[in-house]
Amino acid sequence: DVQLVESGGGSVQAGGSLRLSCAVSGLPEKSGCLAWFRQVPGQGREGLAVIANDGTSNYKEESMRGRFTISQDNARSMLYLQMDSLKPEDTAMYYCAAERYLLRCGTWLLYADTHFYAWGQGTQVTVS
Repeated sequence: DVQLVESGGGSVQAGGSLRLSCAVSGLPEKSGCLAWFRQVPGQGREGLAVIANDGTSNYKEESMRGRFTISQDNARSMLYLQMDSLKPEDTAMYYCAAERYLLRCGTWLLYADTHFYAWGQGTQVTVS
């Protein structure tokens, strides 16, 4: 089974940066999508970015691509989310998630969190 463990959250001032990490184990080789979601208390999960095995990435909004960057290492043992120019509205719990079958990971997945079968425990990001 896939296991995901996030780290790197914390408190930062507006305009600052954070790099979230997610340790990944048990992901099938050459397939599957990895993604970052976030959630504010009382609201549903919001998909941010998704990346395929070949490194192709997609973002919920193209405007996010400039502030958020999703990446992974070659072995897909680590997933990252570089967040720059942070805003108070970015305050949320951030989760990494895994989908096991797809070769192409489109933006639509960021609106379909039920396709992801494994989730990390989350890491809190607070921007003031």
